[in-house]
Amino acid sequence: FLEGTHFLLNRHPPESIGWKSLVRASSDVTAMGAQPRCFLLSLALPSTRTGAWLEQFLDGLKRASRALHCPLAGGDTTRRNEILVNITVVGECRRGRAILRSGARAGDAIFVTGRLGEAEYGLRLLRRAPKRVNTSDKRLRKHLFPEPRLAAGLWLARNGLATAMMDLSDGLSSDLPRLCRASAVGARIQRDLLPCVAIAGRDSLKKFDATEFALHGGDDYELLFTAAHKTVARIPNTIGRVRITRIGEITSHKSIVLAGKSGVTEKLQKKGWDPFR
Repeated sequence: FLEGTHFLLNRHPPESIGWKSLVRASSDVTAMGAQPRCFLLSLALPSTRTGAWLEQFLDGLKRASRALHCPLAGGDTTRRNEILVNITVVGECRRGRAILRSGARAGDAIFVTGRLGEAEYGLRLLRRAPKRVNTSDKRLRKHLFPEPRLAAGLWLARNGLATAMMDLSDGLSSDLPRLCRASAVGARIQRDLLPCVAIAGRDSLKKFDATEFALHGGDDYELLFTAAHKTVARIPNTIGRVRITRIGEITSHKSIVLAGKSGVTEKLQKKGWDPFR
């Protein structure tokens, strides 16, 4: 989690950086249907950030640790010109119950948790905001303080309903191809089924595209999972208070397409987060 690449020091509050650094690392564990148990922290930062900034960072990290019941088990610190946060989360699941990316089969339904594009929406607003960010602004909440879908991941693993699963960290258009590649399948996504972020009326003149955010926006940390056709009826509309939405179907053809209401399809372009682009 690197300054200038994953967060902006003059925009992101330190408590958000602390919270998010653990949440994003634990999301991969959650996406396998596992329970985070502990984490290791390696922290590099300049001496100018060892006072109030560090205290606020650790406060956010501590709150995330308590929320996830995932304590710090060890780590290391050093000095560096830019801030670098490296976290490894150790998780646990029942033997043989880990949900991999490689289990999707043609005919499986594709689902996502929550709303897509909310974090990207928050990031766009944050970049336009004055230097002092209002952390209570609900439009920024998903970007600053995302929540891994721990309850949903555990429920799906416990009930054996997900054939494949991963988290959405880089955006649907970038992450879905990874799941499809691991399972040697393709996918057909219905554009009109996407649970898109709701753009506030006061932002209507900013020309934000909710569908583009849903397809390509990163940092949502929602779950993307597949379920066999015969078990679709057992997938609830919500798990806890988190919405579950069916957005498409796995296909035998290895292409990934986006279908409109008229049935016309187009290849889904990978425009999500890529640190090398």
